[in-house]
Amino acid sequence: MEGKYANIIVDISHEKVDRPFQYKIPERLKGKIEPGTCVQVPFGVGNKPLKGYVIEVTDNAEYDTNKLKEINKIEEGVVGAEANAIKLAWWMKTTYGSTMIQSLKTVLPVKKEIRQLEKRTLKRLADREVILFEKNEAVRKKQVAKARVLSELLEAEELPYELVTGKLNISSSTIQSLERQGLVKVERQSFYRNPVKAVDTQEEKKMLSRKQQEITDAVLSDYDNKNTGTYLLHGITGSGKTEVYMEMIEGMMQRKKASIVLIPEIALTYQTLMRFYRRFGDRVSVMNSTLSNGEKFDQFERAKKGEIDVIIGPRSALFTPFKEIGLIIIDEEHENSYKSETMPKYHARETAVEIARMHGASVVLGSATPSLEAYYRAKQGEYKLFTLKERLTGGTLPAVYTVDLREELKQGNRSIFSVKLKELMEDRLAKKQQIMLFLNRRGYAGFVSCRACGLVLKCPHCDVSLSEHWGGKLVCHYCGYEQSAVTKCPDCGSKYILGFKAGTEQVEEQVRKVFPDAKVLRMDADTTKKKESYERILSAFANKEADILVGTQMIVKGHDFPNVTLVGILAADLSLSANDYRAGERTFQLLTQAAGRAGRGEQPGEVVIQTYQPEHYSIVHASEQNYEAFYEAEMCYRDLLSYPPAAHLMAVQIMAKDEKKGERLAEHLSKKMKEEYKTKALELRLSIIGPAKAGIGKINDIYRYVFYVKCKNYVYLTEIKDKLEEEIFTLQLKNEMVQFDFDPMNTF
Repeated sequence: MEGKYANIIVDISHEKVDRPFQYKIPERLKGKIEPGTCVQVPFGVGNKPLKGYVIEVTDNAEYDTNKLKEINKIEEGVVGAEANAIKLAWWMKTTYGSTMIQSLKTVLPVKKEIRQLEKRTLKRLADREVILFEKNEAVRKKQVAKARVLSELLEAEELPYELVTGKLNISSSTIQSLERQGLVKVERQSFYRNPVKAVDTQEEKKMLSRKQQEITDAVLSDYDNKNTGTYLLHGITGSGKTEVYMEMIEGMMQRKKASIVLIPEIALTYQTLMRFYRRFGDRVSVMNSTLSNGEKFDQFERAKKGEIDVIIGPRSALFTPFKEIGLIIIDEEHENSYKSETMPKYHARETAVEIARMHGASVVLGSATPSLEAYYRAKQGEYKLFTLKERLTGGTLPAVYTVDLREELKQGNRSIFSVKLKELMEDRLAKKQQIMLFLNRRGYAGFVSCRACGLVLKCPHCDVSLSEHWGGKLVCHYCGYEQSAVTKCPDCGSKYILGFKAGTEQVEEQVRKVFPDAKVLRMDADTTKKKESYERILSAFANKEADILVGTQMIVKGHDFPNVTLVGILAADLSLSANDYRAGERTFQLLTQAAGRAGRGEQPGEVVIQTYQPEHYSIVHASEQNYEAFYEAEMCYRDLLSYPPAAHLMAVQIMAKDEKKGERLAEHLSKKMKEEYKTKALELRLSIIGPAKAGIGKINDIYRYVFYVKCKNYVYLTEIKDKLEEEIFTLQLKNEMVQFDFDPMNTF
């Protein structure tokens, strides 16, 4: 768009992005200005020429056009981190739907400048004779403080400033007086806060296998030939993906390029990070939610100045302002946490690909259980696929036993431990080997199932489970279908049909009851609230201070415990019954990741999967560790129902203070789009579903509604998003809000 006006920010560094200024684009510059362009503008009463950045080009004047000033000129040769940040923010705004301000605040995560830390030293300038004379004079004049500091300076040429002002109790005015006399000077040396604790031991560089070396060489060779792209590294648990990452990073360091390593926040463990620190020393830093604002600010400053080469962190680490990025690695790329749940609702995978395109960098996605989106793109040739199918230790994948909990119930066993799991736990405790018990609560949303036959009550229109609501109703969170709660199973007539309720505390309690002599640790949201609690629990388990570790999905994320030879997966189908089209995929991923924790040392491992649905393809293929078979089965369903990655899905989320207004707005927007695409819907394979009440209909007195748009071509979804944004602008909403979520990871 050529555009008549440009919205410009004159201070990109901090909180001022909230206040853009509008300028006219002169005829001579029309068509030459776009988001990210650095321009010179007249600013303020005196029209002082200032450098600014264009954040938006528009035909809509926000003020009286007669009062708008013109842009002076384009600043040539300015393509810094700021310009790239604005271009990225504009891409995120147009791709995911949000305001430019929201996008800018995402790519510029440090809101305000934090004062840099300084080390100050008081240094003696005059000879000892002069200092002695001045000290005696100070004693004669009863200048006690001055005499005290001069006495210390007779003994030492330098004194730490904090010692002088602290223990010696000398005021800054006394020090300034000594400076004016030329007796001393205060030397200041800036330094950065470093969140990484010093590491004494170095990790020896491991010899890569032939396959690992081939993968590394292929990526680096493509980079050297300017043939960069996106690579999917599909490696089974324990196959050495981290060694490949480190070798690639070392290659980029030799080429003077920076690397960004993303790992899910939940997996930012001491164990994982230390491997990178031991290999690369202080050229590595970390970014995560436990850092103070000062620590975060300093890491960005170190990156800008080229003092670090590698940053490790969750999705926000993507926006580290390195001048030259060579490589972006996304480990455990299938994880939900790579998708933002606040506006703009970007996915780290696509955003990393865009950042890499801007820098001419490579992107490596790694997982033992790749997301269907990534594997689908690899199959389509959009990504290059590499596979690692052997464990580095030479060990085999664990033996997996699937236990049908329906049969256990028939045999009278109502314990949370099946007979098989209890036997194996007794065996491991006797052998002083360790056990992990994983409670699969991910996606749990009060589904209803029959304990006798395993039936889960599902929506007849959406193939997702119905959720238990107050008032005796079962509701579908996708299309709004609802029915009354049931007291008997419609398939077998059993009265054992009810919502599933379980928790890690109950599991820990039962473990202590059945195995009173075992030492037990629990790891869940409650036990990991404090800073460094992850490290404390995992370190204790790694040091064999406990026999059994009980936990939710956070215990199955990439941890390496060689003494763990048994993993018990309790209620494996909990996540399978979530009211979500990704339920099968998430269940397969969690079970495969959990099973991968067993037998990583010299001793072989065993896994027990306890389930009410042993015949479900997700559980069958997870027990076989067969990703390809699972992918083929799951893609049949995605194709049939037009769900990602077979097609794209956009959730239009409406929030309102007034229930009726929210409902009317949802109806109005969905109806308008249905009418607009009525004649083209069949040709475009486009469908609009809903609106319906959101899964949680009210949060904090805000009513929530949603409708979905499905289409194979992403372009048409962004087109509908743009049309909806135009309609929303004309409606001038006050107490209502509309958000867009493309290919959502969770139901709204």
